[in-house]
Amino acid sequence: MDYTENITGIKINVQAVDLTLGEDVKDTIRKAISRLHRYYDRIEWADVYFEDKAEKKTQQKQVSIRLGVPGKDPFASEYGDNFHALLANVEEKLRKQLEKL
Repeated sequence: MDYTENITGIKINVQAVDLTLGEDVKDTIRKAISRLHRYYDRIEWADVYFEDKAEKKTQQKQVSIRLGVPGKDPFASEYGDNFHALLANVEEKLRKQLEKL
């Protein structure tokens, strides 16, 4: 499942490998990007990547986000079992990176 949308002038590209994301997860993505935009208002785009590796026993799910900003692009990734929790952790990692810009 791939889709693109624009939120507050930020192009969000979402790629979910062999997954269909529910509206609740999409809403969590929107909220996370909006919160990050408050920390750094020069975000141009966000690439969001989801994967669920069913063959793994634990930490099957992966969420990665790369933000397009002037200069070096912040990137964060997290593994676990819940997409909402992973998005929150990735958002926190990116927030810390944006504070250093």
